[in-house]
Amino acid sequence: MTDPALFLNRELSWLEFNGRVLHEAIDDRNPLLERLKFLAIFNTNLDEFYMVRVAGLRRQVAAGVHHIPPDGMSPADQLAAINARVGDLMSAQRSLLYDTLLPALTRHGVSLVSIEDLTATEWQTVDEFFEAQVFPVLTPLAVDPGHPFPYISNLSLSLAVQIHDPESNAVRFARVKVPKSLPRWIPFGRGNAFIPLEQVIGANLGSLFPGMDIQGFNTFRVTRYSDLELSHSEDDDNLLSLIEEQVFQRRFAEVVRIEVESGMPESLRQLLMEELREDQPEEMRPLADPELVETGPLLDLGDLMTLASLEIAELRDPPFVPATPPELKDPARSIFDVLKEKDVMVHHPFDSFNLSVEQFLLAAATDDNVLAIKMTLYRTSGDTGVVRALTEAAQRGKQVAVLFELQARFDEANNITWARTLEDYGVHVAYGLPGLKTHAKTTLVVRREADGIKRYAHIGSGNYNSKTARIYTDIGLLTSSPSIGADLTDLFNALTGFSRQRLYRKLLVAPPNMRFRFLEMIEREAANAREGKPARIIAKMNALVDAEIIEALYAASQAGVEIDLIVRGICCLRPGVSAVSDRIRVVSIVGRFLEHSRLFYFANGGDEQFYFGSADWMPRNLDRRVEAVAPIDDVTLHPRLHSLLATCLADNRQAWDLAADGTYTQRVPNGEPARATHQLLLVDSWGMAKSVDQKSGAAVGQGGDLKSTVRFTT
Repeated sequence: MTDPALFLNRELSWLEFNGRVLHEAIDDRNPLLERLKFLAIFNTNLDEFYMVRVAGLRRQVAAGVHHIPPDGMSPADQLAAINARVGDLMSAQRSLLYDTLLPALTRHGVSLVSIEDLTATEWQTVDEFFEAQVFPVLTPLAVDPGHPFPYISNLSLSLAVQIHDPESNAVRFARVKVPKSLPRWIPFGRGNAFIPLEQVIGANLGSLFPGMDIQGFNTFRVTRYSDLELSHSEDDDNLLSLIEEQVFQRRFAEVVRIEVESGMPESLRQLLMEELREDQPEEMRPLADPELVETGPLLDLGDLMTLASLEIAELRDPPFVPATPPELKDPARSIFDVLKEKDVMVHHPFDSFNLSVEQFLLAAATDDNVLAIKMTLYRTSGDTGVVRALTEAAQRGKQVAVLFELQARFDEANNITWARTLEDYGVHVAYGLPGLKTHAKTTLVVRREADGIKRYAHIGSGNYNSKTARIYTDIGLLTSSPSIGADLTDLFNALTGFSRQRLYRKLLVAPPNMRFRFLEMIEREAANAREGKPARIIAKMNALVDAEIIEALYAASQAGVEIDLIVRGICCLRPGVSAVSDRIRVVSIVGRFLEHSRLFYFANGGDEQFYFGSADWMPRNLDRRVEAVAPIDDVTLHPRLHSLLATCLADNRQAWDLAADGTYTQRVPNGEPARATHQLLLVDSWGMAKSVDQKSGAAVGQGGDLKSTVRFTT
């Protein structure tokens, strides 16, 4: 089971996922602006991949680290394979953008126009905008014996300008940063036509360098290593200051990638490479040179998201309004009265986050009988119902404790800001445990009632973030279960105090017991299969990387367990390997919403179990993060979960099947009614409709049961 041939490489698997994102931009069944959106997402995904994963591999190579993952590829081998695959993806992206998307958008009145194509009147409009809005912001930075090469910030777009001094006859280099504070795409009075900001600046360089001859300019962009490096020492009693320092320092980390505009002269490329090599921190200079990439006429294509957000109905997905969960529709009933009677399960974004989770928090904040609110926050959208409810509760004298995760990647500065805001309002803020990120999504409300103290809880698979709750699919459970309430009390005591709690009544908590419990349940299914009892595993998650879990799944497959894995992103397991994983199937669903929910089903000899929560099957989730996964014990909720999993498994429009060689193939309807998961969930938040009429968008048929998906029955 430990043979490297049985494992796919983590980094290459992630690139395949990003390739599926790019395919959504290629797929002409999607509206044009949605295709542009996916192209922008592909690029921002790739930026983060280079800032963290590629940068980490480069550091391993430079340091002589020979860490070999389960797939057996060395860091150097991985970098070579990454470069080859990224080259193919970037070539496909360039062809798509310039040969297909931009011409098609132009035919629909949305265009990016070159400055040479402006009329005299349009030139005047652009010049006036430059003088009033752009020129005051710009700071030209010359490079000469008296001016060293300037610091180039991470992911900033810059102009490399070649300047001739007619008096000294010297040719100089200057850098002009394209400010992020200004819009990238500038309108000039021709409907939805725009000109790139860098072209506006380039056309007016004479104003920045009066008396000089501008010989030319080209755009470039750098990517720097951007991961945090914390010592995780228990002596670091001021984690807030430590992370603030790390966030500041990573601005000066080594350059991993240099992107240059097509046609940049070789002399400029060499200058950038030499200067940025010298720019590296001294301890990082042994690293190999940054990778230099020619990306096309336009750089920083993540900015295309602005154009993709244009309100042109015929070029966008139809809008939808999240539903109010049926159990919470009666405004005369307190949410606490509802939860005394039954658990409430929600599925975002199809069920309203505002009218369920935020409503629960607001009710807790304003209810005079609520004594305390405890919450974990990994990422939040800040000034929304979540923060307002917490500050309202603190101002009303309730005890409010928030575990704020300061190490949420690329959200560190935002989380520090909101943590301090909450502290200013009297909220007790803690920053987690040494060496562990707190990734659990949990809230505990303590309420005084006639028969004593009662606890209410919310557990989710997604962040308490109202913005991502509109575009990520996540499951949440609102409950008054005494066992879950007691478990969350123990968990919060461990997070904010001194505790080595390892035993929990209902919850699977990482790192204390989650790995053991998942392995135990997988092995139990294998034992049941050997004994002829009902045995089945279905697991839905973002990523499957953990070698020990994969080995257990292989063993279960060999024992006769039918296993379906719905893995949106990275999957290191090879399905369909004869005599090893021939009972395992892996599907990835990519579409309008980001699949983010984690849901686990075990047949358990006929006594079915469902679990859901914040954890993927990755070493970081099982060993290096605080995670919470909860059972869904209310059997009246099980049909919804059956239906959701059945809908995903039966998808013939958005689903991709993983082959043993690591390649993915997208399913097609082939004359059958289209069954697109997200379209079905828009009709019913748990996918109870089996298909959708493609012309009318209406649901066709009802019901959703794992047993009805013949393809996947044992």
